[in-house]
Amino acid sequence: MVIGVGIDLIEIARLERMLDGKGTRALERLFTDAELAYARGRARPAMHLAARVAAKEAAFKALSGTDDARLIGWREVEVVSHDGRSPSLSFHGRAAVRATVLRVGRTHLSLTHTDRTAGAVVVLESGED
Repeated sequence: MVIGVGIDLIEIARLERMLDGKGTRALERLFTDAELAYARGRARPAMHLAARVAAKEAAFKALSGTDDARLIGWREVEVVSHDGRSPSLSFHGRAAVRATVLRVGRTHLSLTHTDRTAGAVVVLESGED
């Protein structure tokens, strides 16, 4: 059964400005080391980072519903890249607690981007049939 859905879009230029202007401090606040390493290994890092911001925002929406859920931090939702497979989500800290409360058994993540925009959809399913 579906227990949460989230969707988000972001302008890639927003992440390009962040990469150009704010240095690593802002990036380290938003992304895990693995997410940064993945994006930096690509031709257009901002495009991949923007898709990850969209995924995190979509996950926040899918996990929403309580005051504690609103406190979930950026690094507590991680987009995990797999060699040759679709990316997935990993929850840490408050995000993991909220997923447990919701009885999330399975997550679905879809990322997309154009030259100017990145987007993500997150669907959470219960572990119950």
